[in-house]
Amino acid sequence: MKIAVRLDDITPDMDWERFFRFKALLDRYQVKPLIGVVPDNQDSNLMKNKMAGDGSFGSAGGGKAPEDFWPYVKALEKEGWVIAMHGLHHVYSTKKGGLFPLNNFSEFAGVSFEKQREMLAEGKRRLADKGIDTDIFMAPAHSYDANTLKALKETGFSSLTDGFGNGPYSWRGMKFYPISFHLGRTLKKSRGYSTMVVHTDTVSPEDSKRYERYLESKGSQWISYREYLAQPGRKRGIPGRCLEYFLAKGKYWMARVRQLGRR
Repeated sequence: MKIAVRLDDITPDMDWERFFRFKALLDRYQVKPLIGVVPDNQDSNLMKNKMAGDGSFGSAGGGKAPEDFWPYVKALEKEGWVIAMHGLHHVYSTKKGGLFPLNNFSEFAGVSFEKQREMLAEGKRRLADKGIDTDIFMAPAHSYDANTLKALKETGFSSLTDGFGNGPYSWRGMKFYPISFHLGRTLKKSRGYSTMVVHTDTVSPEDSKRYERYLESKGSQWISYREYLAQPGRKRGIPGRCLEYFLAKGKYWMARVRQLGRR
């Protein structure tokens, strides 16, 4: 199995100490990931670093943010990292799971087509103003609906980093790059492609050790996200999408049961 990596929730005010720690791990194993950059973060849950009075976040190193976030993101791109647009504000406004219901809330699913198109165009414009051009969309909470797909096509996007499967697939004029349903099982597979999803804000030192064991695993081959993007996609029909929907819904309910069990 060939596995790529995606890092969610990249913002100027994220937990940079954890980000740099995980980046060092990826650099050690020469893995170039996909990063989901929020064009205009308004999610207080992602605001780990406080902005200084002069509008900066400090200097790089020691867990502090780069002095200039956007040039730093561009530098990562030059290193071989790939950038996706991770929503617009990363603020959940609906209780909809959409077509891939890993969660029951969304920034996009359940919102009108016109509003979604406006949001996507604004996000793309904000990134373009910072010199970033991407046609890859990363939906906050993995949730999107049919209107999202239509609006994505109309605003210049061609692919999403979501779904389940053993490799890229095409559906409704978009290309999907699946994520891992269960990483432990994915690591044991001998063929195909998948993605390990990481939220660096939540990665503890113990988690880092676990991820390092994954990266050292001899049964899997870790690849750059650019290599993943280069793979052809098979067409997926309604049966495949229905199976994916129920797998996502089942995973959601399993997570809910575990949460209730801890109470």
